[in-house]
Amino acid sequence: MRWDLFCRVIDNHGDLGVSWRLACGLAAAGDSVSLWVDDARALSWMAPRGAQGVEVRAWTATTPFHTADVADVVVETFGCELPTAFVQSMVRRQPAPVWVNLEYLSAEGYVDRSHGLPSPRPSGLATWFFYPGFSERSGGLLREPGLMQQQAGFDGRDWLARHGWAPRAGERVMSLFCYTQPGLEAWLPLLATAPTLLLATPGPATEQLRALKMPGALRVIELPWLSQPDYDRLLWACDLNAVRGEDSLVRALWAPAPLLWQLYPQHDGVHARKLEAFLDRLLQDAAPPLAAPVRQTQRHWNGLAPLPASLPDLAAWGQVQQLLRARLLMQDDLVTQLRRFVHSKSG
Repeated sequence: MRWDLFCRVIDNHGDLGVSWRLACGLAAAGDSVSLWVDDARALSWMAPRGAQGVEVRAWTATTPFHTADVADVVVETFGCELPTAFVQSMVRRQPAPVWVNLEYLSAEGYVDRSHGLPSPRPSGLATWFFYPGFSERSGGLLREPGLMQQQAGFDGRDWLARHGWAPRAGERVMSLFCYTQPGLEAWLPLLATAPTLLLATPGPATEQLRALKMPGALRVIELPWLSQPDYDRLLWACDLNAVRGEDSLVRALWAPAPLLWQLYPQHDGVHARKLEAFLDRLLQDAAPPLAAPVRQTQRHWNGLAPLPASLPDLAAWGQVQQLLRARLLMQDDLVTQLRRFVHSKSG
């Protein structure tokens, strides 16, 4: 099949990151993909080598579109609103393309209720809602074939050493990718209870750490921009991963280490409900003595609870996350489910 993926960059680490991984997954399955994006600059470091079968195309307010441009499937990522001229071309195309709205990731109940439903549009076409998610009734998560096999043969400490980021003897390693994090300074003494190497990604993580005084047991290395495959390897190499948004959350879920998830804060408190739904799924197999401190830790990282007295036990925390990963691995990945879904809706 031919696919048109539309992405409007709001946060180029998330919207574009998910769109690029989806495009690559479809191309790897044998399809051809046009990724229409209004700001592709981050791909210079996110995907410096491009991908066979994926063509990146500029999308502006004045971009002309023609019926011949319209592929078999059109994916509108995260409600980005397709250009009017392109929708008009979709209406003229025979047969009409399958129009999919790829929604945001959540563990909340509405995902299972809404996944796969149609929505009529004024153009006379219909959009099909496709929800990533954590249950068998959702669209699943992005996961490349063979990802776990790659991880099984990976030596994290050797990879860090080859990049000049090796921990010292006795240091645990934590990756830090965050939005502006008001609680970060209060966290430093918690992390300093054991020798810790903080690997900070470009942006708010490095900017905030530069302004803070590090306790003696903490050491910081500022990372360069990493390609998506190297960011995945970073997560595999760490003992604890702090991630944000959607793309890095999913990548951390496939890693063996426990994760801290910072959601994009929303004034109406929607992020709090979203966090609780995720924690309910993560901790469903956890004993109360572990579940309570993990929940408080995650809540505090999102400004929703007091600072915990100590970090949860990382080994036990990691085991709980590995149970969630095992359940998720039993489900088909998002690309497989999306291609199957589209085939079922094609004329």
